[in-house]
Amino acid sequence: MHWAFRIAEELIRKHPDRETFVCASGISPSGSVHIGNFREVVTTYFVVRALQHLGKNTRFIFSWDDFDRFRKVPKNIDPTFEQYIGMPYSEIPCPFGCHSSYAEHFEKEFEQSLREFGIVPDFIYQSKEYQSGRYQNQIVHALHNRKQIYDILMNFKSSEHSMEERECFYPINVYCEICRKDTVNIHRFQNERLSYTCSCGHSNSIKVEEATNIKLNWKVDWPIRWQAEDVAFEPGGRDHSSATGSYRVSKEIASHIFNFQAPEYEPYDFISIKGSDEKMSSSSGNNITPGELLNIYTPEVILFMFAKYQPNAPFHIGLDDDVIRNYTEYERFVQAKQGHLKEEISTALKLSIVHSGIRRVPKFSHVASILPLVNFEVSLVREVLERTGEEYTLKEVAGVCERAEYWLKNWCSEKVLKVNEEKNREHFGILQDLEKKWIEDFVQLLRSEADLHGDEELMRKVYDICHVDDPKIKKSNQKRLFSTIYQLVLNSNSGPRIPLLIHSVGKERLIRLLIF
Repeated sequence: MHWAFRIAEELIRKHPDRETFVCASGISPSGSVHIGNFREVVTTYFVVRALQHLGKNTRFIFSWDDFDRFRKVPKNIDPTFEQYIGMPYSEIPCPFGCHSSYAEHFEKEFEQSLREFGIVPDFIYQSKEYQSGRYQNQIVHALHNRKQIYDILMNFKSSEHSMEERECFYPINVYCEICRKDTVNIHRFQNERLSYTCSCGHSNSIKVEEATNIKLNWKVDWPIRWQAEDVAFEPGGRDHSSATGSYRVSKEIASHIFNFQAPEYEPYDFISIKGSDEKMSSSSGNNITPGELLNIYTPEVILFMFAKYQPNAPFHIGLDDDVIRNYTEYERFVQAKQGHLKEEISTALKLSIVHSGIRRVPKFSHVASILPLVNFEVSLVREVLERTGEEYTLKEVAGVCERAEYWLKNWCSEKVLKVNEEKNREHFGILQDLEKKWIEDFVQLLRSEADLHGDEELMRKVYDICHVDDPKIKKSNQKRLFSTIYQLVLNSNSGPRIPLLIHSVGKERLIRLLIF
């Protein structure tokens, strides 16, 4: 059984009378939302799809934690933004001058990406929720129970704590009315009023139930949102899932302070960038965004990459040859006959569907190998494919070409091969006599290609050129032959499949480069 259906069936079993299953996820707009954060959203999305498939009503909510404090200036943001540290994201100017705030810039960027995947949750902006007064009662309740909250927090810590610290503990951040930063020292909570002084010099005493500048600390904030939205399921990162992690703490606070049961929870592991030991982080700027991946992969392939792994299984995103491997795997599974796939893979494919109906497109690997040889001309790619017996409209080819070109030019420039203008006499001069004979035979084969019936027969004839009975030597010979052809034509040890090379370069031009 696929993991999304396992979770969905468990939710139904534990809550048989629930009319609507509210499934939640949320992210802080500290910078461009990276593909690791995307796992938070897509895990919830797949569970929602499974619940719907099982006939249940669902509500998929996504909370933007834009009332959180700005902690760190990402490396792709002007360093002068350090002046805004301590302010809520929703009140900081847009770093690029195109949106009303810092928060909105990164929110809209991610929301647009989600639409490409067909993921459209109910977006909740916590800055608006807090400032609307929605959580006032919970804030007052938390302040009355602040010492009990402190005790719960300390039960999950090994560090020493004191009665003095307990007396001074407040489970909130207060944003100063003057400088809008949370550099506030709270003096007392008495008679429903909060007194404090900011480092900027401003002092005030406010009635909590009317205040719009108070934000609950994360481990208290999470439970009150579960309660407010009646959340049934929410995933969380591995760091939240440890014995002392946020979920365990918040679960205790939900039960002992707010008197309700925390929602079902599924931990997910982190995703890394291949070749980097650094954890992806929006606030540091070390990330790959869903938008960047969409320049290379179709939404379906990306969703499938996430759907095929258990949430607690880590994996990496590679933008090198992994792109070809991921596309090839997905294409192979899509083309497999019904009943020939494992249930988990078949379900993962179904959960990854974005557009209904069958979409005919050429294989990514074929397009990527042809594109550089025809100077990235989409119409010429279509013509080459047509010569191989694959007919597509220009539109069907163009979408694959756009992604392949972006990948080749931005992430895999070593694969941007060019056909040699002149004969590679230098390489021909170092060939062994046997290899030169193979090239002569290959040229003869090209000249008689009109007598061949399709690319399969062509490849059989090519293999015959260097055939020997010993399997190991035969395989080595084939590799030597192909490498020799690629060096003489492309000045590279590798290249596209021989039939694609012939159709892309043209038989006459190929012959001219191989006759010495």
